[in-house]
Amino acid sequence: MAQPRYKELYANEIIPAMQEKFSYKNKHQMPKLEKIVLNMGVKEATTDRKAVENAAKDMALIAGQKPVITRAKKSNASFKIREEMALGCKVTLRGDQMYEFLDRFVTIALPRVRDFRGINGKSFDGRGNYATGITEHIIFPEIEFDKVDKIRGLDIVIATSANTDEEAKELLRGFKFPFNN
Repeated sequence: MAQPRYKELYANEIIPAMQEKFSYKNKHQMPKLEKIVLNMGVKEATTDRKAVENAAKDMALIAGQKPVITRAKKSNASFKIREEMALGCKVTLRGDQMYEFLDRFVTIALPRVRDFRGINGKSFDGRGNYATGITEHIIFPEIEFDKVDKIRGLDIVIATSANTDEEAKELLRGFKFPFNN
């Protein structure tokens, strides 16, 4: 099986460029992608039990692996939530699947967003991790619009081994992230 395109891009172009810019002494100082976490909260889970299952099916198509159903830790009467009630789903991508997802996200999904002007370049957490959200999960080509029961949002968190936000932003720029600032 061939290596993912973005994994080759990292090895052949991003590492030398970042080594030159930040002058790392050895290859182990180089920031790299550690994981990508996709999370989908389902608002209508309190009234419709099938909603979480449908969201999980859509997320499995997007991520390429089976998601974990997230459940409530505590009951909350004001939100009509009981303990252990299914509220959403999440999946953690690592290795080749992570690079494949990042490739599809940047080159196929983001250009399909209406009125797209780039993604926020300030959504870093101070430790080199980046979080963004999309409002419509149907921008991914794996999702068939006719078979979707409801359009949902999706949170995407990209965890890197970078020590600073500047290093992480430069790493993501190397992966052709369309930052708007």
